[in-house]
Amino acid sequence: MSSCLCSTPPVPPSRFYWILDCSFNLLCISLLVRVQGCTEKIIFISFLSNRDSASVSLSDNESEFGPIYCLKITSKMVKAVAVLSSSEGVAGTIYFNQEGDGPTTVTGNISGLKPGLHGFHVHALGDTTNGCMSTGPHFNPAGKEHGAPEDENRHAGDLGNVNAGADGTVSFSVTDKQIPLTGPNSIIGRAVVVHADPDDLGKGGHELSKTTGNAGGRVACGIIGLQG
Repeated sequence: MSSCLCSTPPVPPSRFYWILDCSFNLLCISLLVRVQGCTEKIIFISFLSNRDSASVSLSDNESEFGPIYCLKITSKMVKAVAVLSSSEGVAGTIYFNQEGDGPTTVTGNISGLKPGLHGFHVHALGDTTNGCMSTGPHFNPAGKEHGAPEDENRHAGDLGNVNAGADGTVSFSVTDKQIPLTGPNSIIGRAVVVHADPDDLGKGGHELSKTTGNAGGRVACGIIGLQG
């Protein structure tokens, strides 16, 4: 396609289409205007969420100026991972996946636990300079009380318990809407923590029930980082 400058007023556009520049996550509207046989390309740029991607397709409809190329937006999968570290022999890897604005799915395998329930939370800080103790409190951007994952009044980081078998291992999968991987409340750079005892989900009547679920010490933790 040739391009040139034209001094006469343009006629109505012959066609328009949408293009995604994937390297910069920019959505470009490229408008072709015909002026006395000269084709001039005018580009208008606006930002597109980096969670979305797009493809170009030709619609069956035509405007009075010619065919219309339509933008198809599809959701982009964002992935993250946390490798657990521990001074108590606990090991594991936790994976996080979120598609578009949907909930985040958390899957993982943990070993070295004592059999039974163990509190499992996202904590506010990705700081392990003092082991798991420096990861701060539960991630709680809304300033609510501790609760169960299904409760309305809960910390965003309240993911309940994982249940280790007799061999001290557990494989699990949970889905939650309050731990996004993008946006202002993203959990990227924060930490996931496994506790020594069961989380009472805020209902145990203990003085710590409404803050930590009385889940005991922190036996393992890992910083949540983006995954390719």
